[in-house]
Amino acid sequence: MIPEFLVTHSGGFHADELLSTVILTRLFPQARLIRSRAAEWIRPGADRIVYDVGGQYDPAAGIFDHHQRGAPLREDGQPYSSFGLIWKHYGRDYLAASGVPEDHIEAVHAAFDARFVLPVDLVDNGALDPSVAGPLAGLTLPALLETLKPVFDEAGQEADDRGFQAALAIARTLVEAGVAQRFAKLRAEALVLQQIARAGDGRVLELPMGMPFRPAVVKAGADHLLFVVHPRDKDWCLTGIRKADEGFELRADLPAAWAGLTNGELEAACGVAGASFCHNGRFIAAAATREAALAMAELAVAEAISPAMETKA
Repeated sequence: MIPEFLVTHSGGFHADELLSTVILTRLFPQARLIRSRAAEWIRPGADRIVYDVGGQYDPAAGIFDHHQRGAPLREDGQPYSSFGLIWKHYGRDYLAASGVPEDHIEAVHAAFDARFVLPVDLVDNGALDPSVAGPLAGLTLPALLETLKPVFDEAGQEADDRGFQAALAIARTLVEAGVAQRFAKLRAEALVLQQIARAGDGRVLELPMGMPFRPAVVKAGADHLLFVVHPRDKDWCLTGIRKADEGFELRADLPAAWAGLTNGELEAACGVAGASFCHNGRFIAAAATREAALAMAELAVAEAISPAMETKA
């Protein structure tokens, strides 16, 4: 079905119908967006897709609401918002239209659902309280999009629609970027896995450029790796590998004697010509050349696996 109309409710808007609109307007750019609560608009019809309103969930009829009794749930029992329902049924087509290759669509669809769509679903249904983010609660995506609603004394459909369109433009940018990032991570994973194989039993992973690497390191079971080296714009970078997705603890820190030093002082401390920077937190360092970065990496490995450090650990 190619709809003539995309129908959602009028009045105050939330993240779920905004993000649903991003998906649907990409797939059906010729369709007219209708924001209404009028009965003649929010009932199913052959010429429309209705979402976040209408009191029904019937994909065959083109209606995707989640507010009614018996609203659909995910396989694990977590609730859908309209965004989750639209992503479930139209997300793969959206990814194809966005240029994601067919053999990556399922992986990108699942990753985007888990990290982007599901949190919106949970917040919209009251199953996740944004206050868990502490002082960042007001900076979550749903909260930020809703700041574009008209203020209390700017009433009327025109003001609502103007706010909706302003929020829609931002939502579109964020969805496109989120999809692009997840596709990029899959491309990076393939490159990192190749380099892990080349590294063999070595403790240092060399990459051809900066890219996300930890997921591939974990997937490969490369627990022996301690540091990563890669080129940057004008120099080379040496960085540690975090132990977990959350937190900042590394498998191994850079040497304490390097902390906070730059240029000549760092060269003197590590004995490597071209060493140019080490963060005081000892998680990243830089050097002028590949050879210098690799030399620093080997020194860091030697200290990290020394008997004294192993005893301390």
